[in-house]
Amino acid sequence: MIESSAKVAPWRADVVREACRVMHGMPPLSGPLRCEMIFTLPKPKSAPKRRQTWPDRKPDIDKLARSTGDALTTASVWGDDSQVVELVAAKRYPNEGPDALPYMGAVIRVWQIR
Repeated sequence: MIESSAKVAPWRADVVREACRVMHGMPPLSGPLRCEMIFTLPKPKSAPKRRQTWPDRKPDIDKLARSTGDALTTASVWGDDSQVVELVAAKRYPNEGPDALPYMGAVIRVWQIR
């Protein structure tokens, strides 16, 4: 496969770097997993400033989740992203909604299901 977006490689590299820092040598998670990914995207200058708006434009949430899941596999957070049996993903603008960051990035949580 050929990656069509020039932004994907730097994003994956950032996710890998941070995930490796957080895992700090821990073994990959095993068994079935639940994963939450809350992406904070830059708010367009044309969007209203005084009310919450929704990032209903590109990038596609499934592509964000896929590239992030691939990065978490590379970082050995889990053995393979096929272990994820529950996935919650959301897009937000800065400081608008639960887990929205004040800047571009993502809040990622992973739990083992027992």
